[in-house]
Amino acid sequence: MAHLLLIDDDPVLIPEQVRLAFPAPRYRVEVADTGTEGIECVANVPPDVILLDLRLPDQSGLEVYQQIRKIDARIPVIFVTLAKTADTAIEAMKQGAYDYLFKPLDLHQLRRVVGEALEVARRMREPAVLVETAPDPDVDGAIVGSCPAMREVYKAIGRVAAQNVPVLITGESGTGKELVARAIYQHGPRAKAPFLALNCAAIPEQLLESELFGHEKGAFTGADRRRIGKFEQCHSGTLFLDEIGDMPLVLQAKILRLLQEQSFERIGGNETVQTDVRLIAATHRDLTAWSAEGKFRPDLYYRLGVFTIHLPPLRERGDDLPMLVQHYLRRISRELGREIREVAPDALERLRNHPWPGNIRELQSALKQALLQASGTILLTAFLPEFRSQESGVRGQESGAKSSLTPDSCPLTPDSGLEAFIRERLVPDANDLYAETHRQVDRLLLLRVLEYTGGNQHQAARLLGIARQTLRIKLRDLGLSVSQSVEADEEG
Repeated sequence: MAHLLLIDDDPVLIPEQVRLAFPAPRYRVEVADTGTEGIECVANVPPDVILLDLRLPDQSGLEVYQQIRKIDARIPVIFVTLAKTADTAIEAMKQGAYDYLFKPLDLHQLRRVVGEALEVARRMREPAVLVETAPDPDVDGAIVGSCPAMREVYKAIGRVAAQNVPVLITGESGTGKELVARAIYQHGPRAKAPFLALNCAAIPEQLLESELFGHEKGAFTGADRRRIGKFEQCHSGTLFLDEIGDMPLVLQAKILRLLQEQSFERIGGNETVQTDVRLIAATHRDLTAWSAEGKFRPDLYYRLGVFTIHLPPLRERGDDLPMLVQHYLRRISRELGREIREVAPDALERLRNHPWPGNIRELQSALKQALLQASGTILLTAFLPEFRSQESGVRGQESGAKSSLTPDSCPLTPDSGLEAFIRERLVPDANDLYAETHRQVDRLLLLRVLEYTGGNQHQAARLLGIARQTLRIKLRDLGLSVSQSVEADEEG
């Protein structure tokens, strides 16, 4: 149950709107009429997210916020304000507030912003546990493994967590890079300060700079108010930039300057903003190769790579797979209300033989699909999904072309169906479901068409009715790589 605290002296309207947007029993909404009462609530039982009015009868919302920060700076605080008091809300954002909303509240916007804030709160508070044996299934943020490579990862986290230096985490998609970032944060001196995460590959290039550095009112079309970026909002905390290898070169230069000087300017502004942020970055790219090709700045790579932690792919983790299967099996069984207690030997052997291009993320998805199909207490081979990488290899050989498709995850298959995919994600803290669903439909469609054409992108683009360059962009955005013989693509 998510715990929301509303600090607002409105006796009826605002509390009713919040309770309507976040109904029981999924949410617990607590209301405080004054700043003093709100501070007492935070001190007694810290909520997951706070909605704070800027105008309170006993003190200003900004004063209340500063006292909340002293109690626990990790709680996301969303200000509720009238348009005429926006300047004060912006000042609160500069001090680390999560966001601000205008009265009267837009319930759709309220649900979205609070949902995002709940996810931020979860990332900060959910322990990133390092264990060499299968933990309790209730432990969601566990980094599980006992192979030599994972033991080196644990040692590296211990060495760097207390040091105020940038960290670069490398490894294939789905290996758990964000969990390692959270472990570094939680074991370091900034563990009581904010932790924010941003995926550089998931945000359009034109918006990424504003997300990171903010912008001034009028800086570009649609900039109707000042925006505080993540580097300013996360002052004194830790910022995790996932997939930094996909960051545009022009932004890489600004990141380099920030690392060197801990200062930057908002878009369209001349004011130099000072910040104190620890940066943790991650990528599945080979930044050495990308630097040599001019796709990543070598000076930024050297600056980020002061301390590098490499996560091994699942296929190279030896005997960790059975332990991981048992751990996620227990967790997912509890989530889905199933009674699966063991894995049949032939099913485990099939899991061992799969190369897991999507790594831990793909394993979790495969087990969830299997449990949705399962009956009884034993996970049988018949319940396991068909692995696309195996299917595409067979069909490619049948077509006479040497082709392979490597997805970063495997969440949607014809067996599971689109309806099951959506149903699994209809949870209280879900967000961006529309984009995620379309992304997975694209993933399935492109894979099937490329399997049909034996990896020939020219034929695939023609079948899809799109330009080949568009197809290549979609493949890159979805994390799919396609290799084929020259003969297979001789038309293009």
